[in-house]
Amino acid sequence: MDHILIVDDDRSIRELLSMHLEERGFGVLSAATGAEGFRLAEETSPSAIVLDMRLPDASGIDLIPELKKRAAEAPVLMITAHHDMATTIRAMKAGAFDYIHKPIDIQAFDVALDRALEVRRLSRGNDYLAVDGGPAYNMDDIVGSSPVMQRLFKDLGRVAASRATVLIQGESGTGKELIANVIHSYSAPQKPFIAINCSAIVETLLESELFGHEKGSFTGAVQTKPGKFELAEDGSIFLDEIGDLSQNLQARLLRVLQERKVERVGGVKQIPINARILAATHRDLADDVRTGRFREDLYQRLKVVTLRLPPLRERVEDIPLLVEHLLVKINQRLHKNLRRVPREVIEKLQKRSWPGNVRELENVLTRAAVLSQGDILLEEHLVEQPVPGVDGVPAASGGNGRIATLDEVEREHIVRVWGLTRGHKGRTCQMLGISRPTLERKLKKYGIAASD
Repeated sequence: MDHILIVDDDRSIRELLSMHLEERGFGVLSAATGAEGFRLAEETSPSAIVLDMRLPDASGIDLIPELKKRAAEAPVLMITAHHDMATTIRAMKAGAFDYIHKPIDIQAFDVALDRALEVRRLSRGNDYLAVDGGPAYNMDDIVGSSPVMQRLFKDLGRVAASRATVLIQGESGTGKELIANVIHSYSAPQKPFIAINCSAIVETLLESELFGHEKGSFTGAVQTKPGKFELAEDGSIFLDEIGDLSQNLQARLLRVLQERKVERVGGVKQIPINARILAATHRDLADDVRTGRFREDLYQRLKVVTLRLPPLRERVEDIPLLVEHLLVKINQRLHKNLRRVPREVIEKLQKRSWPGNVRELENVLTRAAVLSQGDILLEEHLVEQPVPGVDGVPAASGGNGRIATLDEVEREHIVRVWGLTRGHKGRTCQMLGISRPTLERKLKKYGIAASD
């Protein structure tokens, strides 16, 4: 039986909560002062603590760290009559699991308590991924143990031993620039690595960025400026999203690759270049060649060596390793202490389609880390706003052009959250932001059963 410790100087609150909790099958302990709460917390190790903001002998916020320490990190639910932002922030920063306002809404209280006890259960279990507290991997190395990634690592070793031009193909978020960095670091670590995103700069400026310009060659060219090819010297130049180059710049780049020389905008002098060319794209350049969007001769020059980066959905067995690796980085960046990820959370991550690949996974984990409390990452922190047509969420408009009704959209969203919580009504209410009676009405209205 779980025991709940209530620390509140208001006798009526203690009696109300005690009766309610006993009806739910909990054992209840109560204290009217902070000192008495300390003693009971240490002697009984309650499963959760309900703590009033103001006590006769202390501020409830100030008691949170010591209470948790004496009660083996039991979650603390703080109750208060204050509704101001500053007090809420102070309580959550001090380590409160949740913050409940007076007069107490019993249904909201039950939802918060159920969540707190579930977190405690998960944190005490042993079926989780342990995150090493050591330093992050050097130079953001690519991680993966799947067969496709092991083959990629071998190819990287072969490529790093040469100066051949490399074309890196992969969807957005798969780590194309990271791969380029790895190639450079293992082949010319002491030389410059110059990266430029070909889709992020307008064409008129991109030409100047790549090849440089002479003083007075255009309005604003107040001095001579060397281009990226020159700045790369004997190192590497990384041309990201090369598939977005205009036909004009494709022709100029082809000439550079053929002659190994550049000519600045407004200049006449041919400048030799020695930089290794690393290019990347999320596009299918072979298809762009067939449609005439990309020059075939330039494509042939670029694909001396082609590396294909697999999307995350093709290497889901790497997700546990990626989660561990990314959380080490996130912990350091956000000063968090996430050390455990339940297996059910890992399984949930492995079932997602990940259109944004590893970058999306890192963003999801970062958001979860910000919202998490303690050292365990919970499934509820991974919930993202559903995107129509993604992850099993139907689009608002079907193939026949029909717009879904509001009830249809609401039902789909409730079913999705219902599935995420595995039919846990308390957590479903918390995630949807509704009361238990409201949830019950909607489950009945839409005919949603446990099997859904």
